Amino acid sequence: MVLDFICVGDFVTRQELLLARQGSRRDLARLLSLIEDGSYLFDDMSRIDASRDMSIAITGSPGVGKSVLCDQLLNHWASSGYNVALLAVDPSSPRSGGALLGDRIRLKSIDDDAIKDRIYVRSIATRKSTGSVPLIVRDMAALLHDVGYQRVLIETVGSGQSELRCAAVADRIVLVEGPARGDSIQAEKAGLLELADAVIVNKADIEGARKHFDELKESLALEQDELPQMFLVSALEQTGTKELADQLFNLASTQRAKKSRIYQHLLASHEQRLTQHPGLNEVLDLILEGTLHIDDALSHLNGSS
Repeated sequence: MVLDFICVGDFVTRQELLLARQGSRRDLARLLSLIEDGSYLFDDMSRIDASRDMSIAITGSPGVGKSVLCDQLLNHWASSGYNVALLAVDPSSPRSGGALLGDRIRLKSIDDDAIKDRIYVRSIATRKSTGSVPLIVRDMAALLHDVGYQRVLIETVGSGQSELRCAAVADRIVLVEGPARGDSIQAEKAGLLELADAVIVNKADIEGARKHFDELKESLALEQDELPQMFLVSALEQTGTKELADQLFNLASTQRAKKSRIYQHLLASHEQRLTQHPGLNEVLDLILEGTLHIDDALSHLNGSS
């Protein structure tokens, strides 16, 4: 896969891309920063073929153990000789726009001298994205694939149905559940649970995990024709994580999930066109003043750039 880029603002030489492909993390970090800032765009996303690589969204409610699970996956894949990356998305403050970006605290694999050179970790703030995963993550994952990372994990914020946005940026969706979730699972059945290519019940070392796994599997069998793959693991105790890593590396996608991703791609493209429009703030001011109707605003933002 060879990507073409358009520089929007700051000048970027193709030498940086070549150096990133040769292993320069400094140049890779700069390119990712430019993508995040909107200064570096793909020439044509529709021509990107990532069939030999895969990005996997790891999503689920806060507290189910996503970060520890991601650490185990990175460890297993890197130990097997693969180059792997983690894009960890943190929620931004609605007031300041700042984020803690503290995902590395739980990662032990990046301190392992034997494998750390095969692992790349990047924290990202959600900023003004309407979903929990900013759309630029899609471009960042494609760049990581291009420079030699075979698997890219996208650890999402974990905030309910807004996690549907992860379908727009990942090749596969993996939903992580925990034991004793109660009725909250009902809300997820209307969203992510139906779109997941795999469902993981983590914390198998805690009482109730097996019961939750069995109930969830039975419920899915009654409601869906195409069942996602299901796993019961304990990331903390490293129980079942090696088998999980092997299965996820070649995870197939359901037709249901494929159709949903196409739908989310359409929404994402439309949203990106609006949010990156240079006249967006002016249009918002006119709407606030009452001099521009919302339909006219949409026509203006969609019709010009």
